Amino acid sequence: MTVLILSGVLVLVIGGCACVFWAARGGPRWVRAVATATLAVGELLRVVDPLRSSNSSRGDRD
Repeated sequence: MTVLILSGVLVLVIGGCACVFWAARGGPRWVRAVATATLAVGELLRVVDPLRSSNSSRGDRD
């Protein structure tokens, strides 16, 4: 069951990335909408989990 859920998430991520790529080249309106949603979710995840992104940029030098 977990494999199916993770596979579904992977398909959504790949599809979102493809829509961002296509929208940058002037795709139809629905592609631009999906690309906007994908970018918004990515930004939301970045804002919600600031510790993860700051730890990855800092490294383990402590």
